[in-house]
Amino acid sequence: MELDERKVKILKAIVSNYLETGEPVGSRTISKYTDLNLSSATIRNEMSDLEDMGYICQPHTSAGRIPTDKGYRFYVDSLMNEKIEAETEKGNLLERVDKMEKMLKQVARVLAANTNYATLVTTPQYNNTVKFIQLSKVAESKLLAVIMVDGNIVKNKLIDTTYDLKNDEILKFNILLNTFLQGAALEDINLELIQTMKMQAGEYADILENIFQGIMEAIHEADDLKVYTSGATNMLKYPELMDSATAEKLLGTFEDIEDKEEFVKYVEEVINKDNSDIEIRIGDENSSEDLKDCSLVTATYKMPEGAKGTIVIIGPKRMDYKKVVTMLKNLTDELDDIFNNNE
Repeated sequence: MELDERKVKILKAIVSNYLETGEPVGSRTISKYTDLNLSSATIRNEMSDLEDMGYICQPHTSAGRIPTDKGYRFYVDSLMNEKIEAETEKGNLLERVDKMEKMLKQVARVLAANTNYATLVTTPQYNNTVKFIQLSKVAESKLLAVIMVDGNIVKNKLIDTTYDLKNDEILKFNILLNTFLQGAALEDINLELIQTMKMQAGEYADILENIFQGIMEAIHEADDLKVYTSGATNMLKYPELMDSATAEKLLGTFEDIEDKEEFVKYVEEVINKDNSDIEIRIGDENSSEDLKDCSLVTATYKMPEGAKGTIVIIGPKRMDYKKVVTMLKNLTDELDDIFNNNE
């Protein structure tokens, strides 16, 4: 069975009404809500078909209907196809500040305050392409590695060696490392490349492996993900999230969000996408069990030289998607202007 125009209108009316009230929607409400001019009996038959198709469900006997994840997904996809534009007439939402940390914390606060949902904002992440490596001797059997990656981020790493390298030997290491690693992204550095470098190093292969390990540690340190949160208690304003087990899981998610490997993987997945479209995940579409009763709306902001960060809004499945998408479009556009020094 396919969704004809009548069923689409009734489904959208059910979802819209439930988003607004949080109460199950009955046929009598829909008869007043739409322009179909149908009887309550006809609407009940259509609602029964929508239930059989998995778009709505009845939370308990004699109650109205509420959307399922499938029903929300249909509604959201229809909404996103309308190509919601940023509301530029609202003006600037952010104050310019001198530090990245202050700016991102401000973004989290502004979004939480304006949406009444919870917000997460990550620090920008670069592709971590190696731009330059310089080894210098600082003491006997001790080297200082200076590594520059994308975004002109510089990391220093002290490396112990088992051999007191002479200046000409250090020069050879510098040439070898830059020949193979300059311009390489982390995903390009594989076992085959490492083995080739060790063959080139000859009798110094073990020392090279030690140096290489230190360099990789420094690059990964440059990629540490920080997350700024705001509005966690907003989640407790919604009755469907108020039962003790759900509330405890949600608040726990925010208290140790930086230790949530699944969330970090999700953020990296969003960042690594080639497009900058807003993405919405509903209920079971979320990988984390703690977020099965929620929707996540994500967007990316861009920094010069290709760095990207992620903004995540978390709310109940009946969140005001249009408002959230509009806010995210406004904020990401404004951040892009600020970070790229556009007036």
